[in-house]
Amino acid sequence: MELPVATKKEPLNWVTHSVRASQAVLQYGVGAMVDFPDQTLMTAAPEYWKEQVIQIHDERLERALKVNYFGLPAGKDDSNGKEGISYVRFPEWYFCPKCRRFQPLKEWISAYKKRSRRTEKDPNMIKSLKCPYCGGGQELVVARIITACECGHIDDFPWIQWVHCKNMNGGAKRVCDHPSLTFKTSASSSEGLEGLTVTCESCHAKATLKGAFEKDGFQKLDEKYPGQYNFKCAGKHPWKHTKELCSRYPKVLQRGSSSVYFPITESSLVIPPYSSQITKKVEDSKGYVECKGIIAGYRNSTAIPVELLQKLIEDQVKRSAKDISLEKSIDFDKVYAVLERRWMSPEDEEEYTTTSVKYRAEEYEALNGEVSFPTGDGGDFVREETTISDYKIPCLKGISLIHKVREVQALVGFSRLNPAEPVTSKEATERIVSVKQPETDWYPAYEVRGEGIFIEFESSAIMEWEKKHPEIQERVDILNDNYQNSFMGSIRPRTVSAKFLLLHTISHALIKQLSFECGYSIAALKERLYCSEIEDGKQMSGIFIYTASGDSEGTLGGLVRQGRSDTFPAVFKKAMESAMTCSNDPVCSLSKGQGRDSLNLSACYACSLIPETSCEEFNVFLDRGMIVGTYKDHSIGFYSEQLYTNTGWKKITVGQ
Repeated sequence: MELPVATKKEPLNWVTHSVRASQAVLQYGVGAMVDFPDQTLMTAAPEYWKEQVIQIHDERLERALKVNYFGLPAGKDDSNGKEGISYVRFPEWYFCPKCRRFQPLKEWISAYKKRSRRTEKDPNMIKSLKCPYCGGGQELVVARIITACECGHIDDFPWIQWVHCKNMNGGAKRVCDHPSLTFKTSASSSEGLEGLTVTCESCHAKATLKGAFEKDGFQKLDEKYPGQYNFKCAGKHPWKHTKELCSRYPKVLQRGSSSVYFPITESSLVIPPYSSQITKKVEDSKGYVECKGIIAGYRNSTAIPVELLQKLIEDQVKRSAKDISLEKSIDFDKVYAVLERRWMSPEDEEEYTTTSVKYRAEEYEALNGEVSFPTGDGGDFVREETTISDYKIPCLKGISLIHKVREVQALVGFSRLNPAEPVTSKEATERIVSVKQPETDWYPAYEVRGEGIFIEFESSAIMEWEKKHPEIQERVDILNDNYQNSFMGSIRPRTVSAKFLLLHTISHALIKQLSFECGYSIAALKERLYCSEIEDGKQMSGIFIYTASGDSEGTLGGLVRQGRSDTFPAVFKKAMESAMTCSNDPVCSLSKGQGRDSLNLSACYACSLIPETSCEEFNVFLDRGMIVGTYKDHSIGFYSEQLYTNTGWKKITVGQ
């Protein structure tokens, strides 16, 4: 399916209409509204800005998401003639604060063309949204409210239907042939929605916005006046100029509400051998781009027999390896190994996703050094091994200092009204809107280069702790029951273990402490949890804390420095001690469920919660009781013995 051809593109001011690359992929991603100084726009579908991106690669993430590359929005300095990402105009309803006219943009533009003498410079009012009736000096103001439905559709509020249906002058009346609206606000700020009045000057219908946000309000109006107004969702996707059938009733939201847009992203660490310098050179070559296009054509062709496809791909890989070898002056065998790994590896029949144990295990093995790679060719991944005996921290198996790591984060979809995740249930799929068309072979993404500390725990010690204190399972069961009764639990069944709660809570405690020690803000740090058992395919018990900010904070080595044996033991001790108390105790300690959907026990903003962008689980599944024990029984915590008896900490002194 091809998207409709957009109207003529017009450039915007780079200074006033710029967003960071991370914003263009996250909070201001495809389908989200952006409030610029003079107007509100919506980020258009990636098909409209395909030629305006810089290609970046991560073989594992490309394989998991079944695409050929990722597109990083180009900036002014590196655009090389590119125009930047594209936007569409939404919402479309604007009003003039001076003359109070209230109408969609197409009517404003029509009036502008009739009344202005300077239409040749800005025929579609792109650069200047000013009222043509008020001498051209009064700026137009965008409507405050919009409608959205659970299927991801979004539209302007049905102003015309509303003013006629809710008419205060004689009751509901049919929509007139030529409605002309005005929007007025009461001088009294205490009236709320009742002080916002919409009037049709053609038929004198008049209505306030009282009841506009009422639950199921549109459905009740349609039931009251069947067949007259039709307040059902129009099925619009303005960001890609399409419309589809929808039988739901939309919900009224304020334009800036957080419920309007929930991005769905997938992230991945670029690890060896995919992070090597040779791989980077091969991916940057012209021959690689040509090879990618030819092989994509082979796989998309229905005329090529299945038995012949692999032979064609193999021949093309050999030809391209030779071309790239000459282009980049790299040995043929090394180039061929990269291309073979990319296109000739047997297709994995198993589900290979970013949340699968196999996917995380590959990162885990690279972080702990289980899988070695050639020294000096780590490229975007540089790891330093340490001697764990120097740290003298109980129950730790290893600590690795990651001097350099690259993370790729791709925007794959979004939802409205309620957050969602890439899941397989039909009900959840209806709520998720993919940002691209099925035939498009790339996703918008951005990359961050940072540093980090990987901490690996003794799995046997955690197992012994669970067996020794079976009462901790009661706390785990409380959270699992709360999750099953939550909205997310209905679309994504899962069972959280005591080990996961322990690792997650320790991670938050360390992030908060490290932010004090290394100088990074908490929002600039991020966690990645590795938790699974042998029966899942790989036993993992690790935490990776790394810098995740692509801004000026950058990578200065401060985090890795805190991971060395002369500093990290004291940091770890203080982090665990900080979990012993909370300013909200005893309420926090005795909690049987707090936070979103009651998915935290002894954890609140005063003790354990961090910025949601830094947390893999968005600040749920936390419990200080896993570390320090409960208010009733201090002994059941993983580090209770060390914290309350000083056993095991005696060789670790603060400031060591």
